[in-house]
Amino acid sequence: MDIKSYAAEWAIEIADLFHQSVHAIDPSVYTPEQKEAWAATPPDYEKWSLRLDEKRPFVAIVNGCVAGFIELDADGHIDCTYTHPNFQGMGVASALYEHLLTEARLNNIERLYVEASFIAKPFFEHRGFFVIKRNTFQRNGVTLVNFTMEKRNLNNSDSM
Repeated sequence: MDIKSYAAEWAIEIADLFHQSVHAIDPSVYTPEQKEAWAATPPDYEKWSLRLDEKRPFVAIVNGCVAGFIELDADGHIDCTYTHPNFQGMGVASALYEHLLTEARLNNIERLYVEASFIAKPFFEHRGFFVIKRNTFQRNGVTLVNFTMEKRNLNNSDSM
């Protein structure tokens, strides 16, 4: 697995990965309506291309395929962390997070924060993030829930 900086040639693959990873979530966690509100069918490739050009995510490449991506804003905000369903459970998200953490430290970012889904919450808790608040919001008329989480003191050697 290689972690690379975003290249425009991956825009469609990343948009599809996002859509597929959201729609693969067990319906006992998020309903089909919630998943469609979160990741509309079909993906808006133009919107994704513009977003990715701005966000410049780190991308995991496995055997020439985009396996996952993670975004780090200059203020420490992790806006997206997604792994393709075919690569889940293989350490892709962990490798992306470790790369992001190294970049955050190099850029003297002291605090990371994320709005984590029910699915992502345990991943971030395992890495030392704490829930600040539960968020309930509407997207396309559908109620969704996520959790604002944060991790501080990134340059402390005890930090994961």
